[in-house]
Amino acid sequence: MNITVIGTGYVGLVTGACFAEFGVHVTCVDKDEEKIAQLEAGSIPIYEPGLEEIVRRQKAAGRLSFTTDVRAGIQSSLVIFIAVPTPPQSDGSTDLSFVEQVGRTIGEHINGYKVVVTKSTVPVGTADRLRKIIGDSITQSGREQFHCSVASNPEFLREGSAVGDFMRPDRVVIGADDDEAVAILRDLYNPLYLIEVPFIVTNVATAELIKYASNAFLATKITFINEIANLCEAVSADVHLVARAMGLDGRISSKFLHAGPGYGGSCFPKDTASLAHFSRQMGVEQRVVTAVCEANEAQRDRMVDKIEGMVGDLDGATIGVLGLSFKPNTDDVRDSPAIEIVTRLQDRGARIRCFDPEAMDNAKAMLKDVEFCSDVYSAAEGCSALVLATEWNEFRMLDLPRIREALTEPVIVDLRNIYDPAEMRREGFRYSGVGR
Repeated sequence: MNITVIGTGYVGLVTGACFAEFGVHVTCVDKDEEKIAQLEAGSIPIYEPGLEEIVRRQKAAGRLSFTTDVRAGIQSSLVIFIAVPTPPQSDGSTDLSFVEQVGRTIGEHINGYKVVVTKSTVPVGTADRLRKIIGDSITQSGREQFHCSVASNPEFLREGSAVGDFMRPDRVVIGADDDEAVAILRDLYNPLYLIEVPFIVTNVATAELIKYASNAFLATKITFINEIANLCEAVSADVHLVARAMGLDGRISSKFLHAGPGYGGSCFPKDTASLAHFSRQMGVEQRVVTAVCEANEAQRDRMVDKIEGMVGDLDGATIGVLGLSFKPNTDDVRDSPAIEIVTRLQDRGARIRCFDPEAMDNAKAMLKDVEFCSDVYSAAEGCSALVLATEWNEFRMLDLPRIREALTEPVIVDLRNIYDPAEMRREGFRYSGVGR
């Protein structure tokens, strides 16, 4: 089977490479000529463990190619995945302009039956809208109408472990309104069916909503434990033990019960805001999700207050920050709590020295007047406090005496609860975690 993936961002590139690993012939299309040339040369524009090896292997096998020729991609494939950005707008709604443009382009070049599949996270009703756009585009081009199925196949890829998530997913969701499209997508995912991955086959609207409901619930779980952590600080309780005891309840589980500076990244902030917005348009207020969005924003301010409480006056103070990506094992800084905390520290007059193993190039486009350092210890040099903002593994075994010597004051603010408070006190630090 031949498929085309339109969009070579994070989702599109992982999707295309992993389908090629299944033995499918995949064409990845993007209008960005520089990115396509980079990919054709075997260079991956994002940091994702294991992805570069798959891309190189499948390119060499002839199953994965990259092009800017969208017409050839559409006409050569039975299945077309749409994996273009769906960024948030100022009111929380989703900008669907890229998806709509792809729909018009498919209509202009379609040459037979196609299954058009949204991988991008889109509000409920987008598939119906896309179907009309494709049909109108065919009509405007003055050609005969072609039968076209529009389906939803949401992705559940976690940055930093996306390859494993694609190859061994918890479930595959297929939303389609006709049996032909379902059969084709089942066949495409047959390697996962053979290893007994659960398949959820439903209508398009349900599939579209499953992605939003999943992300909103996980964001709620993160926000809930952060609220409990804040209470723990007020009553001298330990959120680690609270979360552990909660997680041992099979109805709750321990996943996503890790207190910190709040959720970030390309999905949770955007998807919670979008769900609240389009639900409101449907006359169904999502009060829990709205509260989650508000609480997550407040958590970032609380973290800055925590740092200021440990340092004193931030005006003129130099703060070292370890970690800039929104989570470890990725270079993604989109809506990163670490980036936001840095800017809010700067707003209060602090000077910033920082280090991240992978995300500094991306962070440089978002941060001004920040000193980017070559390693952990140079980031700590001459600082009034060191802030652990992202839980990279290499931050878990720091040379603490060396850190203490580099700092002007022995202050560590651990926003990810990497270290044990008692151990840090024994090492001579004034230490603050989250909810401990």
